[in-house]
Amino acid sequence: MQDILEKAAQIKLVIFDVDGVLTDGSLFIGDKGEEYKAFYSRDGLGMKMLHATGVEIGIITARTAKVVEHRMTSLGIKHVHQGRLDKLTACDEMLAELKIPYAHTAYVGDDAVDLPVMKKVGLAIAVQDAHPIAKQHAHWQTEHPGGRGAARDVCDLIMQAQGTLDTQLNKF
Repeated sequence: MQDILEKAAQIKLVIFDVDGVLTDGSLFIGDKGEEYKAFYSRDGLGMKMLHATGVEIGIITARTAKVVEHRMTSLGIKHVHQGRLDKLTACDEMLAELKIPYAHTAYVGDDAVDLPVMKKVGLAIAVQDAHPIAKQHAHWQTEHPGGRGAARDVCDLIMQAQGTLDTQLNKF
């Protein structure tokens, strides 16, 4: 665990996948093609607290949905790349824009599509219910499943490693 805390202490950017990470992976699609997703409020609070410490937060997802745009706007997350099956190229673009190296980046994924990024970042994280291939390439796994506290686990880990968790919690 000490090795993970040392990696987490260096993180300046956390990138989250959406389906299966910020949601439980369920896709609710209406008769007219509208898409619905359920997000966990504690995950959102963790992301807001982590961002308040100066750690950037990004989203890279293969799907495109208005609900993701709405949720990320409500959380103040500006670095959102949707419709990006080639997540490595999207990650390269985000890192170049933010001038943050891979070594100071964490990525949270749940399936094979996330592997190219997971293999390059300083801290690769798989959610508790991730596909075994994602777990195989992760440095760390969350205690909670995707869409049910996994993102909060990640945020708390990084804030703990960087000594900012108590300060954020004490605001309440």
